[in-house]
Amino acid sequence: MTYEVRLCAPGGAVGTAAPAPLGVVTPYGLEGLAAADVILIPAHGGHRAEPPPTVRAALRAAADRGCRVASVGTDVFTLAAAGLLDGRHATTSWRHMKELAARHPRVSVDPLGTVARDGSFLTTAGVFGGMDVCLHLLAGDRGRRVAGQTSRELIAPLHPYADDVQDTIARELTRSAGLEPTLAWMRFRLHTPLTLTDLAAHARTSPSSLSRRFRAHTGLSPRQYLLRTHLQEAQRLLEETGVPVERLAAETGFASPASLRSHFRALTGTTPRDYRRSRRGGEGAACAPSASGRSRRSAPLKAPSGWWHLPDRPADGTRRG
Repeated sequence: MTYEVRLCAPGGAVGTAAPAPLGVVTPYGLEGLAAADVILIPAHGGHRAEPPPTVRAALRAAADRGCRVASVGTDVFTLAAAGLLDGRHATTSWRHMKELAARHPRVSVDPLGTVARDGSFLTTAGVFGGMDVCLHLLAGDRGRRVAGQTSRELIAPLHPYADDVQDTIARELTRSAGLEPTLAWMRFRLHTPLTLTDLAAHARTSPSSLSRRFRAHTGLSPRQYLLRTHLQEAQRLLEETGVPVERLAAETGFASPASLRSHFRALTGTTPRDYRRSRRGGEGAACAPSASGRSRRSAPLKAPSGWWHLPDRPADGTRRG
C-alpha cells in the first residue's frame, strides 16, 4: 500500500498562522478532495472563523461518501462549525478544550486530549498531534507493528552523538507539551505491561508528580487512564477485525479474557462478543472488515456515571502495575 499526498486549499493558496506566517501555493484546490480516502486538516490561525461555504460543502461531501477526516489541534473548530461533529466525541489541545465545549455544546469534548476517533472522524491535540493522527491511521491501514516501526524511525537519532541532544529535546518537549509525549508513547505499547514507574521514567518525573499531572491533565489517575485506553483499543479491534476475544485480551494488555470481559462489561454494559455483533449489524464475530477497508461508525465508549471515581487499582488483573 502506498499513499499519494495532495496539498489542497481553496483557490490553490493558503496562509499559515503566526508567529511566522507564510504564503503557501498548493497544487490543488478543493477539487483535489473529491477522490481522497483521508483528509487531514492542519491547525490554522483562522480556526475561530466560520469555514467558507465551499470548504463546508467539500468536507460534508467527503464525509458523506465515507472518507476519513482528521484534524490537528485547533482545526477541530472548523469541523465543529461545519456541523460534522454534532453528537460525536472530539478533542483538541487542552488549552482550547473549554472554549471548544462552550462554542460547540453539541460536541462531546474528550478530556484525554490524545486521538479521539468517532466513526470516520479523528481529532487530536498538541505538539505531536499531526504525527499521532498519522500513526493512528497507519496502524488502522497496515497494523500496529508497521506504525510502531514508523514511530521509532521518526524519533531515531540521526548520528551517533545525537542521544544527549535527543534527551534534551525530549525533556523540553515534556515540559512544554505536558503529558502528550508520554500519552503517545503509551498508546503504542498497549500490548505490553506498563507500570506507574515506567510511565514516570518516560515522563522524566517521579510517580507522585506524574499522578498529580495526570489528574490535572485528564481528570484520571494513570491507572484509570490506562484502563480506559486499553478498553478503547479493544473496542476498535472488535469493530474492525475478526480477532477472537481470547486473543484480543492479550493484544490489548489484559491478563486474561475474563479480565477483559469484566472490565468491558463494567464500562459498556455489554460483553465484547455482543458489542462486536451489534457494531457489525449481525455479521458475526469472525467476519472481516468491509471491502473498502473502512470501519463502520463507532459509538464512543459509554462509561457509567461513576467512571470518574474508579479506584486507582482495577478489581482484577490488567497488565499494569
